[in-house]
Amino acid sequence: MSFSLSKENILRKIRQALAQSTPVPFPKSENNENVFQPLSQEPEVEFAEQFSKLQGRFMYCVNRQELAFQLNSLINKQGWQKVYCIETQLADMLGPQFGTKKITDDLAGCDVSITGCEALVARTGSIVMSSAQPSGRNTSVYAPIHICIAFTSQVVVDIKDALLLVKEKYRNNPPSLITFATGPSRTADIEKTLVVGVHGPKEVFCFLVEG
Repeated sequence: MSFSLSKENILRKIRQALAQSTPVPFPKSENNENVFQPLSQEPEVEFAEQFSKLQGRFMYCVNRQELAFQLNSLINKQGWQKVYCIETQLADMLGPQFGTKKITDDLAGCDVSITGCEALVARTGSIVMSSAQPSGRNTSVYAPIHICIAFTSQVVVDIKDALLLVKEKYRNNPPSLITFATGPSRTADIEKTLVVGVHGPKEVFCFLVEG
């Protein structure tokens, strides 16, 4: 009997509480106001700064000709002999001086991989990639060094803007995976010492092309 009375008392209190409106403790959290301050500089500059802080290596190119020159110069300087790039448009950007002698389809044995991206997030310095890209899920993770080629039209301010960009691009056929890569792979699980390149690339380059 006492259990039944206790249950009835609890239900009665719940009914009373539901009948009275309770003010929201943090009213600003319920609207669409941005919790972050607006950027104080251009998104491209903000991305370059945040990406560099995360040990990413940023390069800006005014056009595709400069991209081909800088990218080929980097590949030759680093002595990379096996370049994994299965995105035809990106491979064509390397220009005729690159040729096909260094292009490999062996991801596991390559020196460096080259991919595009879905977006660049300025506020966090993140590269956004998806499984819908020709490079798929693995290219940016398995290669020891990752080079991303992006365009200024792909730079967005926040993560939500990147998700909206992907949503608008694929509409009713969204990718099964969206990845936010923020700098080289790192972990501090090994004796609390930061180690770079454990679960992914040890170096990440981003070439940002005007256009």
